[in-house]
Amino acid sequence: MNAMPAWLGWLTWLFLAYFVGLNLVYLMLNLVALRSVWRESSVRALAAMPAYTAGLEPGVTICIPAYNEEATIAESVRSMLQIDYPDFEIVVVNDGSKDATVEVLKREFALQPFQQAYRRSLPVKPLRGIYRSPRHPALLVIDKDNGGRSDAVNAAINAARHGLICVVDADSVLERDSLRRVVRPFIEDPLTVASGGTVRISNGCQIAQGYMQRVDVARGWLARIQVLEYLRGFHNGRIGWAPMNALLIISGAFGVFRRTTLVEAGGFSTGTIGEDMEATMRLHRFHRLSGRAYRIAFVPEAVCWTEAPESLSVLRSQRTRWQRGLMESLWTHRQLFFHPKAGAVGWLACPSMLLIEGLGPVVELLGYVVMVVLIVLDLISWPSFGAFLLLAFGTGLLLSASALLLEEVAFRTYPKPRHLAVLLLAMVVENLGYRQLTVWWRTVGLFKWLTGQKQRWGDMQRRGVGGADGAGRRP
Repeated sequence: MNAMPAWLGWLTWLFLAYFVGLNLVYLMLNLVALRSVWRESSVRALAAMPAYTAGLEPGVTICIPAYNEEATIAESVRSMLQIDYPDFEIVVVNDGSKDATVEVLKREFALQPFQQAYRRSLPVKPLRGIYRSPRHPALLVIDKDNGGRSDAVNAAINAARHGLICVVDADSVLERDSLRRVVRPFIEDPLTVASGGTVRISNGCQIAQGYMQRVDVARGWLARIQVLEYLRGFHNGRIGWAPMNALLIISGAFGVFRRTTLVEAGGFSTGTIGEDMEATMRLHRFHRLSGRAYRIAFVPEAVCWTEAPESLSVLRSQRTRWQRGLMESLWTHRQLFFHPKAGAVGWLACPSMLLIEGLGPVVELLGYVVMVVLIVLDLISWPSFGAFLLLAFGTGLLLSASALLLEEVAFRTYPKPRHLAVLLLAMVVENLGYRQLTVWWRTVGLFKWLTGQKQRWGDMQRRGVGGADGAGRRP
């Protein structure tokens, strides 16, 4: 074996230290999450009681942006109409679809043109029409020129008549009590400006009439591994950061915002591809730097089900888009970093997100490349190379195992032994090519952000909440 240059040895140790440090951060967040879940167990039990907060719930406007959703939109709206909540309305915004989305809505809900005063609190693309359903007075449909998802949400915010705005995807399925649960922080603490719930993977589950009938794991390994990713993201990340009021993302698939505060902060940005993270960080910046007290909450028991990509092409587009959106948001709100007033957001959450999620893919990719070069040039031994892989993959397995443990202890969404066995096996399968692919895609997303390349939304083939096949694509 040839002698390794000193600088190369230090570089190798740097990669090892990064892998260990990355997973230690998330393991610490997992411990915070465990403590938080344990402490909130009695509150969750009360929240499950039918009489809890009865009569105190504020009105909620559910905003559903829709683009080319003709195959799934009718069942999605029917699902939302059956939510267990005393006072809500649904505003569907057809964002210039090229298919028959608006025609399906007109036919299925007997929509009629509706003359409504439309306040333009936020600038949006021109409206084509506003429709109301005589059968369902809580349903309002807005037809407008295409402006992207953020523009569609802003159009719904303009039309909203309630003080809380719940943003969901057109293919989302909420559990019946999810809206009650996610609104609870607004009732408990008037300083709450945003609250998010858990997003879970519906692939493989049985959904009928807009309801989750039977929970199961997906048949394909691509979707199964994404179940693990979502568990890590929400259990290790969201639950861990929320007690510090340092949560950086309220998911665009299921989040509630105080309308007045959101409008005052400028609504959803149409200039970024990661509008959910950008809006959350803007709320942090808006309140932190002005010295205004606030709270951004996370309610893990409030569950939204959504479909995950089952093809590599769609998954690639999603991950490059997520990475670019992450970097756009961090750069846009870079003033938060280490600002004297930024608290845990600027001193812990933002730096961690940049070092681990933002730059992490590049470091990990370089680590793989360097180790392969070292073994090819006979600069390290095969046992040393194996130790590197064991450390890199072993810490990742530990992180997945901790998220799965939290899931089993606190929520037990997947109750059967077969579910647990499949997810444990997925932890191993993830490291056999999937992880390396996502690292590469995220690195591409980072490069696209650095070079200013445009990002397009990929085609998403969906079964839909009622079991229909469909495709949704956003420009």
